This record gives sequence, C-alpha cells and structure tokens, in this order.
Amino acid sequence: MTHARGTLVLSFKKGIFVNSIFIMKKIFLLTLGLYSWVLTAQTYPSQNINLISLIDPNTAAATSGTDGRHYSGIWGWKQPVTGKEYAIAGASNGTYFIDVTNPSTPSVSAFVAGKPGCTWREIKTYQNYCYVVSDDPSPNTFQIIDMSTLPSTVSLVYNGTDLFEHGHTVWIDQDKMYIGAATYTSGGGFSCMNIYSLATPTAPVLLRSLAQDYSFISYVHDMYVRNDTVYASCGNQGLYVFKYLSASNTFTQLGSYTGYSTGNAYNHSSMLTADGKHLIFCDEYPPTLPIRYVDVQNLSNIQPLQAFKPYTGTTPHNPYVIGNKWAFVSCYQDGLNLYDISQPGNVALSGYFDTYPQGGYNTSTYNGNDYRGNWGAYPYLPSGIVLASDMQNGVFILDATAAYNNPVGIKQQETSQPNFIFYPNPASDKIAIHCNTSHNSLIQIKNTLGQLVFEKHFTGIVQDYLNLQDFANGTYLLSITENNYSVTKKLVVHH
Repeated sequence: MTHARGTLVLSFKKGIFVNSIFIMKKIFLLTLGLYSWVLTAQTYPSQNINLISLIDPNTAAATSGTDGRHYSGIWGWKQPVTGKEYAIAGASNGTYFIDVTNPSTPSVSAFVAGKPGCTWREIKTYQNYCYVVSDDPSPNTFQIIDMSTLPSTVSLVYNGTDLFEHGHTVWIDQDKMYIGAATYTSGGGFSCMNIYSLATPTAPVLLRSLAQDYSFISYVHDMYVRNDTVYASCGNQGLYVFKYLSASNTFTQLGSYTGYSTGNAYNHSSMLTADGKHLIFCDEYPPTLPIRYVDVQNLSNIQPLQAFKPYTGTTPHNPYVIGNKWAFVSCYQDGLNLYDISQPGNVALSGYFDTYPQGGYNTSTYNGNDYRGNWGAYPYLPSGIVLASDMQNGVFILDATAAYNNPVGIKQQETSQPNFIFYPNPASDKIAIHCNTSHNSLIQIKNTLGQLVFEKHFTGIVQDYLNLQDFANGTYLLSITENNYSVTKKLVVHH
C-alpha cells in the first residue's frame, strides 16, 4: 500500500503498532492509566514495499546517541524449537528482542541493557547465541546473550572486556567470529580485525589478528566472510580480500580493489552474490558516493560493472544480497531500496520504502544531516518479511512481495522495456518518478479527455519529483516514452 496522506501510528511506552488508516496530518495525545498513547500521522513514501508495522520501544531521550539516534544495527533469528521469528535491534540503550512471528503486532520479548547513549551497536547470531558489539568509547563491553529461553526471557552469559572492549562490527562464518576494529581496554591497544573460534559459543578464543600477517592494513570497518574468504572493507584503503587458512592459522591475501574513486572513498561494507561471482559494496564517506557492483570471479583482477544510487544526494550505508537476483541497500535519509541485480551492468530499482520522511530527496533537502535515517535491514527470515532499522524512527516490519514480483531484470532486458515506477498513488502535492532508461525519454501526463497537461524530457536515468499542486482532483494517465517503447499508468490526484 502507498501512503498518500498519513498512517495512524499508535505508540506507548513499550512499542508502536501501525494500522493502515489515512488521516490528516495532526497529532493527538491520550493518557490512559499509566500509559501515554501518541497518535501521529506520518507519510512514508514507498513503491512496491509495504508497511506491515512499526515498533519503537526505545523512546528515552536521555539514552539516545548523536543526532537523537535510538537504533543502529538490526538482525533476525528464527527459534528452532518454537518456530518463532525475532527482530534483534541494536539500540542506544541496549539490545531489544522483538517477536515478529505475527508481523502486524510485534512485541518486545526481552531487553538487555548496554552502555547508554551508544551510536553504534551491531549484532550477529550463532546457534542460540547473540553476539553484540558496540564501538562507542570506554567504558564499554562485548556481550553474549543466550536466546534459548525466548519468548519469556534471555540470559546475558558474557558481559566483559577480556577479549576486547569495543569493536565496530561483527560477522560470523561457520564457527568463527570476526571483529572489525577491535579495541582493548585502556592502554591495551587496537587490532584492525580479529578472528575467534566459537567451538565453545559462550567462550570465544582468539585465533589470529589480521595485522600479524598484513601490518599495512590499518583498519577494517566491516567484513563479509564466506567459507573463510574475507571481503574486508578497509575504509580509505579500499577493499581487500583475504583467506583464513586454518591449517597454518594465518591469513593470505587473494586480491584487492583500490583506487576506484578519486574522492578518497571510504569502503564501508559489502556482500557477495550466492554464486560468488559478484560483490556489491557501499562507500559511506564522503557523502553521496554511489553503490558499486563489481565482478570478483578473478580476485587478482576485480572489475567494475556498475555504479548506481537512487538520487544524486543519497548516501548508501549497507547492502544485503539475496541469491543472485536481489540486493536491498539501506540509504540513510533515502530509505531502503530493492534492486534487481540479475543482469550485471543493468541494475534496476524494483521497490522502495523511505523510513525517514523527515529529510532526504523526498523533502528536496538533506539539511546537512547525511547520517540520519535508515541504518540497516534484514531480509532473510523464513517468513519473507523484511526488517529495517531507522536511527530516529524505530524498527519497521515490511512486505516486499510486490517488489519481488516487479517485472525487471532478465525480463526487462529481454523486452528492452524500461523499469518505470512512481509514488505515491493516490498523490496530493507531488510524486517521485524512477526509470532506469539510458536513453532520451519523455514523461507526459494527460487527463481522461486525452488532453496533455504536463510533459518533460529526460536524458538517461530518470529520478525526479513532479509537482501536482496545480492539478485538479481526478484521474490522469502518466506515460513514459523511450525510443519505440511506451508505458502508461493510471495516476489519481486527491488534494
């Protein structure tokens, strides 16, 4: 569903749930016993990705991080015994375990407190254990949480600094845990990346530091690991690929991809396609750098395939690849975008959900706050729902079924038809339009009498907002024409 006016959001001390009710933009406050229920109208621009519910249990301003950040990393977990599904949300005050088995009514099952006021908190799982790192300064701790007793509770089985005090990111591959930017207790030093054995899940054992083999790597911001092959995002040093050799307990370098940007790009995070042929990565800094899609079949000669992003001012943050066809990319103020990546070099936008309508392209300004909004996502739960964390607005539970069914990718290439989407519909004051065409194109809007009321010419990819404030209420036909192909869709305007 596309929200044209606003969505009724009911919030109270323990969370938020969403009903698809359209209302005018007003705010109401009801006090009922000990609970304060806040009813707010909010518009979340979207196309092909629908809002199921929104939960926001961390509302205390006193524990928020920089820029009012209440959430950071997000992960998902299915409990083997009960079959229940959970969103595990890293928050500025700790870690929330949210039951999303019924996605329309999520509820907090458990909470583990951490250092308050944290900007960074990242989570991964192994068996029935949750591993939580935070990169905020001392005092801080690394936490291991036993989730086997959910939904009633969880148990904090480790909360200390013996292994390291804080780390920027965590990844788990097979029975090994990787920590990026591991910082030890005061005076204890720093390691660009460590690998630990999880043979005993509650007591990780340090195996090796990357710096022992490659001292020139100064920092590993994040890493994606598959079968002991590490795609290390090394910040300003670029992307490096290493192999951990268990027999010798050493790392060996397989390749690198550096010098691809003249803007001193900060290689932030990456993810590999299922067949291992292609990699998507994001450069977080400086702001507005594109998402990059590269061929990694020959690691000694990694090749660029395509650089893309939703809008000129977008700052991508984290990619999440599904199989060889789909890639979700969280884009700070411009929300969560789903791309069809099945045709390398011809990536196409399939769906979109903006978790941060307060800023970004939909408001025509970023207000200098490049690092607000959508932090990350988790699209891997068996039910198919998509989890997304927004730093200021909470944890979103989304349905991307329509986006998965959007005819792009291979079908698009076979028919040479551009992927044309617009939102919202119905619309009140403006619509966003996207089209992945590489040629000259023409956008036209006609009324039901066939009279032309608007047209605009574009060159290359179409990414724009069209102002509808002067349009009369009613039904219109919106079309795009490229070469000999034209597609027309119905547009409803209601002020």
